[in-house]
Amino acid sequence: MSRFIIMLSAVLLALAVVLGAFGAHALKTHLSSEMLQTWETGVKYHFYHALGLLLIGVLAFFMPSIYLKWSAILIFAGIVLFSGSLYVLSLSGIKILGAITPLGGLSFIAGWILLILAAWKKFPV
Repeated sequence: MSRFIIMLSAVLLALAVVLGAFGAHALKTHLSSEMLQTWETGVKYHFYHALGLLLIGVLAFFMPSIYLKWSAILIFAGIVLFSGSLYVLSLSGIKILGAITPLGGLSFIAGWILLILAAWKKFPV
């Protein structure tokens, strides 16, 4: 499990760099400043949470846990839903896609809560 999570996070981190560069260079002249800002928000959250996913993968190596497995799944889902909806919104201008973004935010929150539970179970007070 941990190897897969680490490899997935590395792919997501590489993709975040590519999408960030694409936004900064290729989209700069094609998007409004508002849509470019939306794209950059997607990249920022994508990058932060892919780094978090890397941490979860490393932790899963040392302390395998169903909580960490589900934490990784939810963080990945958050990247797809949150950042993915912002990417598509930026490119298409379809505002209704903004309704998907909070579901990604909820996935992020649930993923981090499961990380807390994994730590709590491993290191009870």
